[in-house]
Amino acid sequence: MSTDSFNNDSEFLLFTGCTGLLGRYLLKDLLQFEIPLAVLVRPTRRQSAADRVESMISTWEQQLDQPLSRPHVIEGDLSGKSLGLSTADEAWVKTHCSSVLHNAASLSFVSGPRDAEPWKTNLTGTENLLNVCRETGIKHFHHVSTAYVCGARQGTIYEQELDEGQTLCNDYEWSKLEAEKLIRSAEFLETKTVFRPSIIVGDSENGFTTTFHGFYAALQLAYVVAKGLKELPGDHEDLQFRVTLDGTEDKNLVPVDWVSSFISYAVSQPQLHNQTYHLTPQNPVTTQTIMNVLTAVNETGDFTQLVGSETRVENPNEFERMFYENMQVYNSYWKNDPHFDTSNTREAAPHLPCPSMDEDRMMMLAKAAVDMEFRWRDLPVRAEASITG
Repeated sequence: MSTDSFNNDSEFLLFTGCTGLLGRYLLKDLLQFEIPLAVLVRPTRRQSAADRVESMISTWEQQLDQPLSRPHVIEGDLSGKSLGLSTADEAWVKTHCSSVLHNAASLSFVSGPRDAEPWKTNLTGTENLLNVCRETGIKHFHHVSTAYVCGARQGTIYEQELDEGQTLCNDYEWSKLEAEKLIRSAEFLETKTVFRPSIIVGDSENGFTTTFHGFYAALQLAYVVAKGLKELPGDHEDLQFRVTLDGTEDKNLVPVDWVSSFISYAVSQPQLHNQTYHLTPQNPVTTQTIMNVLTAVNETGDFTQLVGSETRVENPNEFERMFYENMQVYNSYWKNDPHFDTSNTREAAPHLPCPSMDEDRMMMLAKAAVDMEFRWRDLPVRAEASITG
């Protein structure tokens, strides 16, 4: 596969957000494309930026049973002025980097002031990154947004559309919309490529995931509820667990490995740049299918009942109350999804169709999350040699 836009060692791709679920897949795929990478990473209290990257790559090498090259690691912070770069690192970026893949994002849906999340990362971080691009001469910008910049719109959402005066459902959507508008207005950029995935879930082949939002949050809560129901003493045949869905609502779930494969391929192909791509499935999953999976995995079919989206649960029992209180942050995503046009995506990569998210695959994803006990952490690995080559 061609990587003509990265044809020498002075043309690195500056990559943000490599430590999240999608980021770790992009890191692996981009390295396999042999694209020279420079990754911007924050240190933690436990690990340096370099050690965090080494931990992820070592995990991939064990899973793939093959060696991977190492990126150039830059310690920094999107929320800081000039990304918190040292003078030497900023000079290195100016000399070596020709493009950016901006994947870092906050998934917080909770409303807050503009100096808090999700605004701090999604908007201010994007603005800081654009400023560094302007100062260092980077003119090609690849941005991972979300299909849900469409907000509460229904009908067909086209890839070229952005701000249509729509109502936004939460601060996450709003901050991502504002970030896209900021990128579009950056006149110094020569190309602006935007990827809009819908709801990302685990690996389509083995169910692996490192984050447990959305579908997984509902699964985990259902798991806790099921455990509580089974531990109730005595006869509880009349106990119900009422879910305020019709079962006909469409949800656009996409596996992380496919999203990463498409983005990595598009980044490597210069003729595919300067477009917007909806990374959404051809066949959405219905909420009935999702509930079938949740009740089958947790063995709560005898208790669970879909009561309709317009129904208000009266006199909720303790399990219903716990479920709805904890799922409140996702209320806007109970609704039916619109239809996302994918003309650009299908034309760009007809050889990369989105895997079908049918009931069997959803069951595999759910069982994998339960087996992982809804948590993941890479084994700490301290690099024995420099990984900044």
